[in-house]
Formats: sequence, structure tokens, C-alpha cells
Amino acid sequence: MNMKQWVEDIRDAKVKKAMPVLSFPSIQLMNIGVKELIASSDTQAKGMKMIADRVDSSASVSMMDLSLEAEAFGSEIRVSDDEVPTVIGSLIHSPADADALKVPDAHQGRPQIYIDAIEKACKLITDRPVFAGVIGPFSLAGRLLDVSEAMIYCYTEPEMVKTTLEKATEFLINYINSYKEVGAHGVVMAEPLAGILSPPLIAEFSTPYVKQIVEATQTDDFIVIYHNCGNSTIQLIDSILESGAAAYHFGNAIDMEEMMGHIPSDVVAMGNIDPSSQFKDGTPESIREATLDLMNRCCEKYPNFVISSGCDIPPMSKWENIDAFFAAVKEYYADK
Repeated sequence: MNMKQWVEDIRDAKVKKAMPVLSFPSIQLMNIGVKELIASSDTQAKGMKMIADRVDSSASVSMMDLSLEAEAFGSEIRVSDDEVPTVIGSLIHSPADADALKVPDAHQGRPQIYIDAIEKACKLITDRPVFAGVIGPFSLAGRLLDVSEAMIYCYTEPEMVKTTLEKATEFLINYINSYKEVGAHGVVMAEPLAGILSPPLIAEFSTPYVKQIVEATQTDDFIVIYHNCGNSTIQLIDSILESGAAAYHFGNAIDMEEMMGHIPSDVVAMGNIDPSSQFKDGTPESIREATLDLMNRCCEKYPNFVISSGCDIPPMSKWENIDAFFAAVKEYYADK
């Protein structure tokens, strides 16, 4: 599949299918917990297929498990049955720790389970592209360094941060290319921690590394969709766009209509219905209202806008809300 053409076709289509980051809620369809989902490639692929059969999305997007890559480096993670896995503590406390950090094999441990899952999902889902979820370089480095200290380290220990970033980038290139080799059509790269940086800092500590990954992995047949759910992304957008990703995806912390005014008309941008207050804790009525409101403000004014969730939809989000979201998208276009 020519994925660059796919992006252009979406941009130019008068009726656009939604593309939420929707995978974790498959646990409810299979009556299992998150622990079981993340441990099995067969279960992940089955869940993605069940969702693809249920919803009329433009693509099948795997979960954003932002603990996975840090765990591959040796980080400890916390896993529960109804929440997204999280990283505990940090691995790097000094420049010596960063120098000693070894780049893991992308085919060892849980990354290989996720690679296998996407390979199986690509064989099960043949009517739309299949995207894997991966973390971005600064967000991975931050989990290795300590998320709460990452920005401070950019000032106090910049070389330590850059050493960590170089190793994170090397791993991510290998990991993403492994998805390409098994048939994935692209990745959604989550770089949320870069959303806390100032414009000069994101230009130094995130964008060059994202760009390096994009240049090493993106082809006509395989694309990178950049995701950032930080609340400062509008102020950072000029640097973010320099990454060269095929499309962009933004979280609900920003005004999507305002963001679209900063996006070139030939670039697709997606967002940003609140995953927590709407998909998880809202009602069918509230999510319908929020979806139609956002589409009314953005779709005609910005033809390069695609409706989506603001981030990964939480595991225990109500399916009646998810179904109401897709029904609202269909309702919007039925009136046009």
C-alpha cells in the first residue's frame, strides 16, 4: 500500500473516517485484563481484529504502551488489569550511567511480542492500514532519566541527556524497522514529554532525534504519524513540523481549531476528543455533542483535519461511548 498516497487521499476526501487510537478497550470485548493483553501477541492481534470488525475507522491503531521500550532498556514497570502500564523509577542518575547504558535488541522480551502481534494483525485486518504504537525519543529518554527531572537535566546535564537520546534513537530506529519488516503500514509515535519543553529545548532535544527516526524509517509504503498530547504544542508546532512526519496527532489539552490554523493545508492533522472525560467517563450524549462540536469547528474550515481521540483511549472506556463517537462522525457527514 502506498501510504503517502493514503495520507493524501484522506486529506482530499470529502467524507473522512475517524482514526482514534483505539486498542486497549479490546480487553472488554475479550473479557480479559491488561496484564493478559500485553503478554500475548495472539491476544493483541485478536483484539485489534475485533475492534476493526466493530468500528468504521480509517486505520487500525495498536495501543500506546509507553512502558514497553523503557522496560526493554531495563526499567521496572507497574502493570494492573485495568490501567495502562507505567514505568517506576529511573535507570540513569549520572553521565556514567548514560555512557554505560546498553542499547537492547528490539527482538528480545516484550518488544518481540508486540512485533509478532502486528504481524498477525496485518494478516487478520486487510481492509485498512495497521499501525503500531511506539514511544518518541525524548519521551523514552525521560523515562530512563526520570520524567520529573528530564527538563531540568536539559539545562544541568545536557550531554547526559543527549547520550541517552542517541541510544534511545538507535533502539527506536531498529524497533520501528522491525515493524516495517513484518508488514505494518506505519507507526504512531508518541512524544508527549517533549510537550513540556520550551521552543528552544524541543528544537535541541526532541525534533532532531524524531527527524532522524523519520528519515531512517519512513518510505512511500511506511509512514510515521507524530503524536504529542502536551499542552504547549501550539507554541512548539514550528519545530514539531520540522520532523518530517507524514501526519500529526494532538491531544485534548489544546484547542484543535487553533492548532489547525498553524498546520499547512497539505499536512494532515488529527485530534482530539478527550479520552478520559469523554471516552472513559462521558456519556453517549456528551461524546456526541463534543464530537459534532469539534467537527463543526474544524472539518469545513480545515479540510486537512481528521477527527480522532486526543490520545490512547483508556482500557476501561465504555463501549457505548466509543460507539457513540463513531455514530456522531457518521451523523456529521450524513448532513453534508
